[in-house]
Parts: sequence; C-alpha cells; structure tokens
Amino acid sequence: MTKPNNLRRNASQRGARSIILARMKRVLLLLAAAAACLAPQAAADLSDTELARIGHKIWLNECAGTVSGLTSWNEGEDFASLGIGHFIWYPAGKRGPFEESFPPLLAYLAAHGQPVPAWTSGPCPWNSRAEFTAAQHGDRLEALRELLAATVPLQTRFIAQRMHEALPKMLAAAPPGEAEKVRRNFERLEATGAGTFALIDYVNFKGEGTLATERYNGQGWGMLQVLAAMRESGDGPRAFAQAARAMLARRVRNAPPERHEERWLPGWDARVDRYAE
Repeated sequence: MTKPNNLRRNASQRGARSIILARMKRVLLLLAAAAACLAPQAAADLSDTELARIGHKIWLNECAGTVSGLTSWNEGEDFASLGIGHFIWYPAGKRGPFEESFPPLLAYLAAHGQPVPAWTSGPCPWNSRAEFTAAQHGDRLEALRELLAATVPLQTRFIAQRMHEALPKMLAAAPPGEAEKVRRNFERLEATGAGTFALIDYVNFKGEGTLATERYNGQGWGMLQVLAAMRESGDGPRAFAQAARAMLARRVRNAPPERHEERWLPGWDARVDRYAE
C-alpha cells in the first residue's frame, strides 16, 4: 500500500516539474520573439538569440512546440523520436534505414557539460510503440522531457553543427559533375537568414542524403539530392523549397507500399513551403 507521505511527495515532485518546464518554455519563447529576423551569416556565427529562434521553429515543426512532443514514437515506425529535432533512437536489435541521431545528441550534451541519465547510454529501453506509450508518465520519460526542455539551445547547436559539417560529406558523395552545383547552392543559401534556416531544418528533417541505406529504388531525398535538383537562379529559399517538394514526392512514389508514406506528404510539403516565406 502506498503511504500518504509518498503520495504527497510524488504529487509535489510532479508539480515542481510542471513549474520548471513551464518556466523553461516561457524563457525560450521570449528569446524566440527577441529576434525578428535572422542575420545573413554562416551557422557557425549565429548568436545565441538567433539559435534560440531557429530552435523554437524546429520545435514547432517537429513537436508543435509542446513539451509532451519532445518524447514521441510515431505510428508505423520502429524507433522513438526525441527532442526538438525528433532524433531517432532504436531499441536493442532493431536498425532501420534511417540514421540514428539520439545517441550522438546525448554525447554532444555530455561533452558540453550537461549531465545525462546513465540509463540512456545504451539502446532505447522501450521495445515498441506500445511499451513507450504505456510509459509516458513514468519517471524515465518525465526525466527525459525535463532534460530535453532544458537543453533546447544545445540541441539547436547540435543540429546547426550537423548542417555545417554536411557540405564535405555531400561533395564527396555527389554524382559526377554535380559537386560544384551542390557547393554553389549550399553557399548561396548559407549567405541568407532564411536560407540558413532551410539548411539547418532540412538536414535534421531528412538528413544529408549521403547514406546508401537512405534510398528507395536507389534514389535519395536528403539535402544532397535537394541541392542538386534546385535551380540556381531566382530566390534561393524558394528554389530550395520547390526542389525539396519534388524530392519528397519522389520518395513517396518509391516507398514500399506497406509504409503508406503518402499520409505524411501533406505535412512534409507544408513544412518545406515555409522555407520560402
């Protein structure tokens, strides 16, 4: 039987957690509102305020800006999606075609002085979406949401660093004759605030496009494929958005029928269309 003191203690802890998370979110919203627009500069030079704005937009894109959305497991998938970028975490013995990004994020947080729970050092401890959903109000997922809500700036820097490091990978993997076009389009986008956000968001959203496993019928949909497909004239973010739409539509056409990826395409299109706004 649970003792009354324990019940009061647990209720008090949950209340304290809710207050902390609410305060964190208010601070992040204030930081996001403080930057009316992104300055045209490389991701490596973005200020804390600019990164806060980018992080908040990514959080809105992936989690609707909610703390609960920081720990998700989408229907039809074999992995948890965690943090503002819905970083992938596979359970033991399961590996899909998509790059696992949550363990590298945890390593990045630890390297920058943020303590992480010891139980996160291995594979995802929940083996299915059903197990994960049943544990939503358990101590581990509560603690994970607290960690992820408190580290939005570091998560954003992790994503921005991934974008910055993507160019040499893409140039090495580009088809013959396309590497220079990829470089030109990347640098053209990186020179503007809207273009920088498009690069940061898309590399987190669909990856660099360099992994052989991230292909359907031999065709990818990552940032490499979008940069290679986009036109080199006119508005850069708009051209990127249009090319991203085309690559995502091709992905859906090539996807295994049992995945029913067409259900996600309207949301994907709406997301990349915002790059041109």
